[in-house]
Amino acid sequence: METVQESLPEKDASVEASVAAPLAPSTPLRARHSLPPKGSCWYCEKPLDSVRRFCGKECADGFDEEAEFTR
Repeated sequence: METVQESLPEKDASVEASVAAPLAPSTPLRARHSLPPKGSCWYCEKPLDSVRRFCGKECADGFDEEAEFTR
């Protein structure tokens, strides 16, 4: 009986390189994605649960706009 490694076909080096290389994100990572939830909206301070970062799309977009402006 052969080992598992012996029974598997050889991998092509180009396939291994393409699998090992991380894929580029299609959209840039926004500053708001790195914020930890804090129990209130990061933009308007409205109380939230312990999971959400913003109370809605308007606050999230406003935060992104300010972050881009203050870069």
